[in-house]
Amino acid sequence: MGVVLVRIDDRLIHGQVVAGWVKAIKANHIMVVNDKVARDQMQRVLLSMAVPNHLKLSILSLEEAATVLKQGIPEDDRVIILLNSPQDALSLVEKKVPLQSINVGGIHYCEGKKQILKTVCVDMEDIEALYQLERKGIALEGRIVPTDECINIMDSVRMITMGES
Repeated sequence: MGVVLVRIDDRLIHGQVVAGWVKAIKANHIMVVNDKVARDQMQRVLLSMAVPNHLKLSILSLEEAATVLKQGIPEDDRVIILLNSPQDALSLVEKKVPLQSINVGGIHYCEGKKQILKTVCVDMEDIEALYQLERKGIALEGRIVPTDECINIMDSVRMITMGES
């Protein structure tokens, strides 16, 4: 089957992903893709503890993930790719990884970010990366869990960027 969901969520692995998304889309493999996490042994251990034993877990750098994804996912794998940020998603696309759609599920608030959806806050770097992804033809949906209404996140991005013009 291959990749069944690409999700931006700065918490990476947590209950909504494991209990909600994995079950709904019958995923059997979670692939965390982030350079910093791939190099941090403590993060790797903590993330592995959050994944039930029946799920395969891969924690890869952006370069490693691009190589693996371009080579192809085994037919029996149903993979959720978890990314920390829109910039990581854009980096994968720029490495020629073909993505059709991305679920934007969670980007937490911090200084300089504006809330555009209940669980999504963005700054200008996030916005620019999202616009670049959209220009590359990638659908960007805002949804926390699979049962939520699917929202085109770019409508929300445009509302805040137009308000600043």
